[in-house]
Amino acid sequence: MLRISLFRLAFAAVSALAVTACQDNSNPTAVIPTTPSANVRSSQGPAVPSADELNRQIPGFGGFFLDRDGAPTVYLTRGSSRANAERALGRYLTGRGLSTAAVRVREARYGWQQLRRWQDAATDGALQLAGTVFVDNDETINRVRIGVEDANSVGQVRAALARSGLPDDAVVIERAEPIVQVATLQNVVDRPVRAGVQINFGGFLCSVGFNATSGGQASFITASHCTNTQGGTEGTPYFQPSRSVDGTQVATEVDDPAYVRNAGCPRGKKCRFSDAARAAYVNSANQALGSIAQTSGPNNGSLDIVGSFSITSDDCGTTGGCLAVGATVNKVGRTTGWTQGNITNTCVNTGVQGTKLVQLCQTFVSAGVGAGDSGSDVFEITSSTDVKLAGILWGGSAGGDLFVFSPFGNVTRELGLLTTH
Repeated sequence: MLRISLFRLAFAAVSALAVTACQDNSNPTAVIPTTPSANVRSSQGPAVPSADELNRQIPGFGGFFLDRDGAPTVYLTRGSSRANAERALGRYLTGRGLSTAAVRVREARYGWQQLRRWQDAATDGALQLAGTVFVDNDETINRVRIGVEDANSVGQVRAALARSGLPDDAVVIERAEPIVQVATLQNVVDRPVRAGVQINFGGFLCSVGFNATSGGQASFITASHCTNTQGGTEGTPYFQPSRSVDGTQVATEVDDPAYVRNAGCPRGKKCRFSDAARAAYVNSANQALGSIAQTSGPNNGSLDIVGSFSITSDDCGTTGGCLAVGATVNKVGRTTGWTQGNITNTCVNTGVQGTKLVQLCQTFVSAGVGAGDSGSDVFEITSSTDVKLAGILWGGSAGGDLFVFSPFGNVTRELGLLTTH
């Protein structure tokens, strides 16, 4: 799990203190900028329609993504009309100052709905097997992409797919690091409590995902595995930043749906669409609705809070979200601070290493993550400090260079209507 044991943290803190005491710091402390660094990429205008909506509007649709240079790219089967794609993407393109000529078209071998059906079949077959990491309807290659932990799993997966009737040409199988749950903005006493700062439950540490009001109840959202029992509401108490620093309880877990075996869930597994839970504040004045702690810049390792981001909009309520592959997103979490990278895969059915759990229709991002970042907010920057909320981070690769989040639409699907700003 990517949550942190307080014992491990205490040992690390003592070790770090000993090293620091031996250093001769002759360099003055630099002034911390209060504005985002120049490499922050803004996103404005209407969101791209969801894949299901594009499929309804574009005959022959096979997938949409942003290419490496940011160009909007759509797969169309042979004989399909480009004009339909231009009409469906018109508002999105206009909002970004682009003409319909900017759309690139690639020839699709398969239609979106067919790939979706094959993804469902592959999920049921492949994710039953030990060593399967994820199953994705990959819009960048117009194929079903399956990640496995090692070469020994490839043969078993191919045999399972053959039994499910998937043609070999429709599937790409590749090695992938297993996805583990990531359970530090660390010891600040933050009142009111902003998203991104540390919380403590039991003997572990996680991050506040985002503040939200549900049914008039001032709350915050964090990862489901950042509770005493993942899936099922048992009233986990939360402290901020930790019970040892401030012993006043700030919130109590009030909503954490159980993991279930249902349609779309592989045999022998239990599934949900989000690794998310809601905790209600003991004192509603402690809720900083719409506010995310901001550090000095993305990907620089800073954990010093210099200001706040403001949530001014949410991603769509569609399962899987409406952010395209190639879009730039961010997260702020207690361990690795503010990290930023591009979406690499959307609506990925993802196995959780060491468990019988599968998270359905998740999003992968090529950006830094570490133990304790679980529960972090994920967002898209729309102006200097305004952001669009995208979802909740819950996992990442063992190497710390890829994180996984549950899109906002998945969270509301399971936790209900949430007011975030």
